[in-house]
Amino acid sequence: MGKNMIDLRSDTVTIPTDEMLEAIRHAELGDDVFGEDPTVNRLEKMAADKMGKEAALLVTSGTQANLVSLMSNTKRGDAVILEAESHVFYYEVGGLSAIGGLVPVTVRGNMGVMDPRDVEAAIRPKDIHLPETTLIAIENTHNRAGGTVVKPEQIRAIGDVAKSHGLKLYMDGARIFNAAVALRTDVKNLTRPVDNLMFCLSKGLSCPVGSLVVGDHDFIEKARRIRKMLGGGMRQAGIIAAPGIVALEKMIDRLEEDHRNARLLAEGLSEVEGIKISLENVQTNMVKFDVSGLGVTAGEFVELLGKWGVLSLPFSESDIRMVTHRGIGKDDVYEALEVIRRVVSEIKCGV
Repeated sequence: MGKNMIDLRSDTVTIPTDEMLEAIRHAELGDDVFGEDPTVNRLEKMAADKMGKEAALLVTSGTQANLVSLMSNTKRGDAVILEAESHVFYYEVGGLSAIGGLVPVTVRGNMGVMDPRDVEAAIRPKDIHLPETTLIAIENTHNRAGGTVVKPEQIRAIGDVAKSHGLKLYMDGARIFNAAVALRTDVKNLTRPVDNLMFCLSKGLSCPVGSLVVGDHDFIEKARRIRKMLGGGMRQAGIIAAPGIVALEKMIDRLEEDHRNARLLAEGLSEVEGIKISLENVQTNMVKFDVSGLGVTAGEFVELLGKWGVLSLPFSESDIRMVTHRGIGKDDVYEALEVIRRVVSEIKCGV
């Protein structure tokens, strides 16, 4: 990517810090499949402690983390309740069904949050003809809702439904630290109501690769076997774990800067005629806005921005998503807004 590019496509484009690269170089290594990589073991203990759970497991990606977790919580043929636009349902190639043998039952949420009454209504009755519902999955922050946060009381309410029906509650917490920073709360207040969860190292925390699955000892033992089944048993994985340790020690608090820059971007967009944006939905590091009022598609608008060096992603025919991260500063936001205003002017003038 050219240095003059302002890359707002995702926080996955972050690159590791110099300290992370040094940590990789000096990582103490062993064979993790034998449980002998001390750097992996240290990261997994840190992750479990941070989330208030018994144990953790390093996996290759967020998608693998979700599949491993769903399969560890269920058996083939079970039904899983998911928010209708959740990442697990929308962006993971149907792995929960193709590989996990699970039946998704979707519930439409409000800003990514399912109503506990709708969740309860979606639980299948005990019937020989029906798949058994065994798991409820939530996502925090919610990607397709625009990085919105699920609050502790909302998680507890869904957890109460799960408990009353003997179900497990799982959280796709890919960006859980963004939620905790936005709410100015300890992340444990978000993880306490769930049985198990995952979180990503490779997004706002700036690591090059990796996610953690977290839960009790029995769950993690199942997850370790399923990770192996899926080809995710890594050997000297300390080279992945080492930057993760740096991330958990030093990269969480700086997420607030990303949130401030996202708010700055959103407020600037709200002043551009022809662009529609809900500032209420801009809660973390994501900004989603509608360009249909300009008479162009999101794809066309993204292409025009790209010619001026601003990269973003179309989210639908009319919506565009931009994501702030460690590679984006306040000056980049101002420059991106200037490009956006220039492109809007060109569209209106028919250039």
